[in-house]
Amino acid sequence: MKRYTLTLAYNGKNYFGWQIQPHQISVQETIEDALTKLHRNEPVKVVGCGRTDSGVHAKKYVLHFDFPEIPDCRQFCYQLNKMLPDDIAVFSCEEKTDDFHARFDAKARTYRYFVHTKKDCFNFENSWYVNFPVDFDKMQDATEILFGRQDFASFSKSRTDVKTTFCEISEAKWVKTGESTYYFEITADRFLRNMVRAIVGTLFEIGKGKMTKEEFRAIIATKDRRLAGTSVPGHALFLWEIEY
Repeated sequence: MKRYTLTLAYNGKNYFGWQIQPHQISVQETIEDALTKLHRNEPVKVVGCGRTDSGVHAKKYVLHFDFPEIPDCRQFCYQLNKMLPDDIAVFSCEEKTDDFHARFDAKARTYRYFVHTKKDCFNFENSWYVNFPVDFDKMQDATEILFGRQDFASFSKSRTDVKTTFCEISEAKWVKTGESTYYFEITADRFLRNMVRAIVGTLFEIGKGKMTKEEFRAIIATKDRRLAGTSVPGHALFLWEIEY
């Protein structure tokens, strides 16, 4: 058996997240089922670079799996794509060393959250319609508080099975892409469950004038999720980049 990676993308609309869970369809299960069929129905398990919540998308996602020698990776991707639904697309397959780990070897992950401020009948499925006044300059100014290694428990789902809630954020910014379209981009060494959506929701409290920059700083210090803003919807969130 050799270790391989797949680089892929998926539209999360029809899935209850990346990770396998009882009685719900997941991206992981869908890919494992296809790989198992290619392995003559011998079970194949995959390990992903992270997990995304229900409805969340991935523009770039990396997983690893162990498989008998694949003589032609391009042909393997072609066969796999034929078996997978249209909302999952595999780009490449590469052989790796036996100790490669898609999750633990990742150095940084980048997410983007897309919003639009004018009703758009063609964009609503992958972007959140913000139908209230908001000051993006104030939200941009507040992003500087996020930088560095900090305890981000205030933006994490409770009862998560992690040993630490410390993360190191190296980039966080709002980008205007059109007259009424924006995205929030954030890069860190790791992310907690629901972290990006909770941060964006809290930044919008600043943008609406309901929270100050210093109150935002204090929320991080308290490590209390109840004080942060409501999480924004998942359909506008994309795992955008993985760096190794």
